[in-house]
Amino acid sequence: MVDAAAGYPIKIQVRNLTVAFSGTVSLDGITLDIPSHEVLSIIGPANSGKTTFLKTLNRLVDFMPTSRVTGEVLLDGKDVYRNYDPVTLRRQIGIIFALPVPLPTTVFENVIYGLRRQRKHRKGELESLAEKALADAYLWDEVKDRLDEQAMKLSGGQQQRLCIARTLAVNPQVILFDEPCSALDPISTAKIEEAMLKLKKYYTIVLVTNNTKQAARVGDRTAFFLMGKLVEMDLTSRMFTSPRDKRTDGYISGRFG
Repeated sequence: MVDAAAGYPIKIQVRNLTVAFSGTVSLDGITLDIPSHEVLSIIGPANSGKTTFLKTLNRLVDFMPTSRVTGEVLLDGKDVYRNYDPVTLRRQIGIIFALPVPLPTTVFENVIYGLRRQRKHRKGELESLAEKALADAYLWDEVKDRLDEQAMKLSGGQQQRLCIARTLAVNPQVILFDEPCSALDPISTAKIEEAMLKLKKYYTIVLVTNNTKQAARVGDRTAFFLMGKLVEMDLTSRMFTSPRDKRTDGYISGRFG
């Protein structure tokens, strides 16, 4: 299936997705398509289901015993709940959280953590793959002489880009970003946004952000969630100039949220 506007194949199809926790609905009948090689920005006020949506795409909701998921999430046409085991799926759909979570080891060992678990790469390959991942995360020039230092010594922005590099190293198809810049300064935020714009050439990216300006800067498309429902989704240029729904206009213009 190809998205006519984008010209790229659809990477993720979501059909009537409903997620509830202990009977309380967090997502209510979400249906949307995410084309390959695009950034989808998801905006909306708190408790709109944005983070739940991300965690449903790669089945992190499996760790929540009270969760109940109905509907479909398809990755390249295959249902992620029926045709993938969770570990394999999470290699294909990586996630970056709001706060960086580097492992308590060196910069180098952080990047190659997932590759070591695969046990199919020689030392020389690990070094080459680590360099590429760090370069793609816009971090190599800053840490190439610090690979044996503890990752916790890096700045917050560097730690977040290190987490991005760790995700890239295992070569996923999709990268999910959950408020990746919420705790960062403007310079670090700009570097991560620059990385996203570069990375969409190779990956499909879904960005949850409360920063509407960030959504406008990096998103090819934007989806507006409100109280667990998808209000509307469109090309970002149209969403931020002529939204169809007055609630979208109210949120983007800052009248609520």
